[in-house]
Amino acid sequence: MAIDAYGNTVGASSATASTTTTNPKGVLGKDDFLKLLLLELKYQDPTSPMDSEKILTQTSQLATLESTENTNKALETLAAALSSSMQYSGIAAIGKIADTGSNAVVLSEGEDVDFELYFPSNVTSGKVNILDNNGKILRSMDIGATDAGVAKYTWDGKNNSGAELKEGVYYVESTYTKEDGTSATTRIGLYPIESIKFDEGKTYAKLGSNYVDFSTIKEVTGS
Repeated sequence: MAIDAYGNTVGASSATASTTTTNPKGVLGKDDFLKLLLLELKYQDPTSPMDSEKILTQTSQLATLESTENTNKALETLAAALSSSMQYSGIAAIGKIADTGSNAVVLSEGEDVDFELYFPSNVTSGKVNILDNNGKILRSMDIGATDAGVAKYTWDGKNNSGAELKEGVYYVESTYTKEDGTSATTRIGLYPIESIKFDEGKTYAKLGSNYVDFSTIKEVTGS
């Protein structure tokens, strides 16, 4: 008796394995139904032959079964093609800007909130604002010169008065000044797609330091 590369016992048990049926689930296909119909015709009572209507019914059922199988195969092929198309779409999106559709962060009691903002241009000065669901600024944090790209920030969960805010959902945006003196805005949820990863049939896009399911991205625009 020995153990194969997958940890299965081989040897004495192989004889048992060789007797295993090729259809362990007992599922009948169209060929099985055809064989049953032919056997039924072969061994029918000559004095009481099968009803022609019954034969037609069984033949119709056989045709329906075959049509269903063909439809299932076509759907499987279509699903595989769509999955492949999604992967190629993801690769083509590298370097473009993805919008997740949300600029929300979740504040938990007693914890800081880490987040990232993307600046397409160099920043000379600006502010990062924390807002409530009514758009009211609860906390405004100054930012200095920042290189273009994704920058990391931490919010301590306090408002401008230094009071702890209740846990819940808040929103983050930034207003800043570029090197040419013009103003611009950005927010959480807007990031360049740096790379694409495929895992278990799903496509993931790297936004900032995180990978997100490509199907959850709301919009992809030019860089």
